[in-house]
Amino acid sequence: MYEIIRPLLFRLDPERAHTLTLRALQFAQVSPISAILHRIYGAPTKPVLVFGLEFPNPVGLAAGYDKDGQAWRGLASLGFGHVEIGTVTLRPQPGNPKPRLFRLRAEEALINRMGFPGRGAQYVADRLGGPRPPGLVLGVNMGKNKDTPLEDAAGDYQELLRIFAPLGDYLVINVSSPNTVGLRRLQARNALEELLQVLSEERGLQETRLKKSVPLLVKLSPDLQPDELEDALAVIDSKGMDGVIATNTTLSRDGIGATLAGESGGMSGRPLFKQSYSMVAQISLLTKGRLPVVGVGGIMGPAEARAMLEAGASLVQVYTGLVYKGPGLVKQILSGL
Repeated sequence: MYEIIRPLLFRLDPERAHTLTLRALQFAQVSPISAILHRIYGAPTKPVLVFGLEFPNPVGLAAGYDKDGQAWRGLASLGFGHVEIGTVTLRPQPGNPKPRLFRLRAEEALINRMGFPGRGAQYVADRLGGPRPPGLVLGVNMGKNKDTPLEDAAGDYQELLRIFAPLGDYLVINVSSPNTVGLRRLQARNALEELLQVLSEERGLQETRLKKSVPLLVKLSPDLQPDELEDALAVIDSKGMDGVIATNTTLSRDGIGATLAGESGGMSGRPLFKQSYSMVAQISLLTKGRLPVVGVGGIMGPAEARAMLEAGASLVQVYTGLVYKGPGLVKQILSGL
């Protein structure tokens, strides 16, 4: 069916098509359609224990798809073992000017320069309470506001952690989006050390208050040089973080001949797989498998998911693959593992 619908969606501006899809999923989650979707797309159970959490299967939805937590229950009916909300910023912000999302159809890729548009932490928090689909693990991806100076970024993340510690099963510190000016500088050793020290201490306070563990992950860029990756991992390990998400989108355009390749922003989809796979393998090697990794970037089917898992990932996530392959992707991946 998606082969029929996709050409119609692809006639629309990419961001408009995405908004319509989210609205449809919002409607589905409060109607009998949710049960129908679950029957059609319900995925095989393949439990994974990681970060002290039990995931019903290793395939999740990456951050960026449901930024404001509006349709996560509907998305769960497509078979995901976990759904990651966000990136959420403390205060509402419009993001970068439109157009800011582009399809590279032949390459099965997207370029985005969204810039964390969203309605802010309180709006999202109000949508994360209440009943959950059985077994679903919920993550929240957190980022600083564009107008927050880098030297004050820890304050944004700290307040976000306080808000979402009671609501998310795990939280993600996003310091790797290429679409917020200066954000990636927080991956540098000294800056990351200062940030994670603050968040490690705050996490401890929240765990005591809530009487539950609050797993913290760090999302890294695929464009890090080997020495930068080693430095980042050393800090992540020393500050007691629970895992790494590898990777965010890339600024690289290697091998891309599309006219739209000149658009600024981060690229996701099939061309990113080689970079993300390589980083997952490097992290696994450098940490001797000690640090759990979520592999994301260019997973378009079972082959890429299997390769990520064999390279050392504990979980995988999809986003652009869902745009190009449709809602049956999760079931297809899990059936092929």
